[in-house]
Amino acid sequence: MLEKGKTLEGHSAGARGNKLAAYAAMGVSSCHEPTSAEAVLERLRLGFYVMAREGSIRRDLKEISRILDHNISLRRLILTTDGISPSDLLKLGFLEYPVQKAIDCGFDPVTAIQMATLHVAEHFGLDHVIGGIAPGKIADMVIITDPAIIRAEYVLSNGRVISQGGTLQISARHHSYSPKSLDTVWLPKNLTADDFKIRADHTRDAMVKVRVIDMVTDLVTREVIQDVPVSDGEIICLKDGGPTRISAIDRTRGSGKMFTGLIQNSGLHSGALACSAAWDTSCIIVIGADDGDMALAVNRIHDLKGGVVVCEHNEITCELALPVFGIISDLPVDQIARQLKEIRIAAQKLGIDFPDPVLTLITLTGAAIPYLRICEEGLVNLKDGKTLDLF
Repeated sequence: MLEKGKTLEGHSAGARGNKLAAYAAMGVSSCHEPTSAEAVLERLRLGFYVMAREGSIRRDLKEISRILDHNISLRRLILTTDGISPSDLLKLGFLEYPVQKAIDCGFDPVTAIQMATLHVAEHFGLDHVIGGIAPGKIADMVIITDPAIIRAEYVLSNGRVISQGGTLQISARHHSYSPKSLDTVWLPKNLTADDFKIRADHTRDAMVKVRVIDMVTDLVTREVIQDVPVSDGEIICLKDGGPTRISAIDRTRGSGKMFTGLIQNSGLHSGALACSAAWDTSCIIVIGADDGDMALAVNRIHDLKGGVVVCEHNEITCELALPVFGIISDLPVDQIARQLKEIRIAAQKLGIDFPDPVLTLITLTGAAIPYLRICEEGLVNLKDGKTLDLF
């Protein structure tokens, strides 16, 4: 990437000292993981661009704003949402939210605006085209009455007023998608409950030691070794708050390859939750207390050509279609927000009490969040990068 003149973006969560210096020496140009002013300061001193997160997944700006006490240049500090949910988009807006939050935390209004515009353009080498208002540059503009209050009275794009007083002045664009982009969920067969059984034919013992994904927070996991019961050569998941099944299933190559492991402390005690928008792997990820519900949820995703599905007692209780590449909905944002709320409520009834059950599920395949993850190849320990078996 560096040879082609591209920027190398980084995730250096927890790194400091020599490890962080080595990371910088490899040519990594940025990091959006710092959660404290001290971590931001260390990265700025090493030449990183630091992206302060303030969105639906992380809200770090208040703590990071203590960087103002150090009286240093903020030219390499950038604002990012790092992902914003449809409901927050409707309620809080998009980048105006972190810009306003920065101002409220003590940043100079002009500096806060630059952190979302000019600094970003400079980092990606695009400041000759965007990031400022000048002849020859591409500049969408907002007109505000008070620099300390980010509330647009007018929004101009391509030389036209597209919004005035919060009211859209033009029709939303219609998007057309190619047939290929709407057909990306391929399974060689309908799955059954038997496909999610975990065989332990190698042992005649009543208990067997296995690796379990342990939910530490709604995003962070760890590896634990645990004894689980075996009956007739099959691992049994007890209905007493112990581990439940989790599967990652290839959906892009039609190979039918899948891996089923165990996860605990998710809260799930009934039914199943599945989604085709798994991070990094683009597989279908499903967690379930009932094998039949897991199969029903995955098969429904195949029928929808992508989606989020909640099942319980062999019935589909809630769903959202994601037909574009299996990860994007083509519905208006208000409808997406409403359906995701219904899915969150349905998942909570199954026992999943995390703030965003779908986000928790789809990040279990992500390579940037510690430590034990899952893909269709098996379990992956991000500390050493090794792919591990269940046993």
